[in-house]
Amino acid sequence: MEQLGFEGMPRRLYSCTPTRLRTWLECPRRYRMSYLDRPGPPKGTPWAHNSLGASVHNSLAAWWRLPLARRTVAAAGSLLERGWIAEGFADDAQSARYRAWAREMVEGYVAGLDPADEPAGVERTVATRTDVIAVSGRIDRLDSRISGSGAPELVVVDYKTGRHVLSVDDARSSLALALYALAASRALRRECKRVELHHLPTGRVLAWEHTPESLSVHLRRAEEIAIECAEADERMRGSLSPDARDEVFPPVPGPGCGWCDYLRHCPEGQATAVTRRPWDGLADLAPA
Repeated sequence: MEQLGFEGMPRRLYSCTPTRLRTWLECPRRYRMSYLDRPGPPKGTPWAHNSLGASVHNSLAAWWRLPLARRTVAAAGSLLERGWIAEGFADDAQSARYRAWAREMVEGYVAGLDPADEPAGVERTVATRTDVIAVSGRIDRLDSRISGSGAPELVVVDYKTGRHVLSVDDARSSLALALYALAASRALRRECKRVELHHLPTGRVLAWEHTPESLSVHLRRAEEIAIECAEADERMRGSLSPDARDEVFPPVPGPGCGWCDYLRHCPEGQATAVTRRPWDGLADLAPA
């Protein structure tokens, strides 16, 4: 079923990812620049911490795709080395230090895994829809486990490599993880209520067990955000003037502006931001 617009005309489902919804909440101007402006404004220099995170994610995905006999600790480290992304680092020496640290981190994480415990999915794209929204996303890992009651279940696993100290509340409140759980359950027709954040730098696993009610709360929230986005998108298609664009897509200046890819195009963000170098996100992440 399609939702009716304000003039009684059918409105298409709003297609999005959790990242798109989160971007709208964080800063409508960044949302506009990321998803609506054509051509899109050039981004800034790549961030070293993003390069590190992508390198780790890619190596773990590639490790699970190896034949079982080749899923060794050393293989994980070799995959990290071969796929290392060196963008954003201060110099080759800094890149090499963090590459060695990332290899040690990946090998330590893999050492605690059972190579034969085949996941239900690795880097798996899942999607679901309601009368309002069509949402899709890619799960780092989807585990197939046996619940405490003895029933088969799916578990959403999300890798984290950042310096941010995580808590169970991060898993509980994550809109993305909840939507992934819903989509995985509907796609594979198996229960999926447990979501986990695996923080590789500390080895901690932050887990939350959703209920049908809590998943519904997240889904309703996603629909509410999607309605706001769809209305703003429609106004953008109406050829808004520059002043009107700022009314519909206002900037939200704050501490995070220094990390924004579009800072150079945002005077309000520049007035607020602390200058960040491409490698500053590595601070406190690993030994210098």
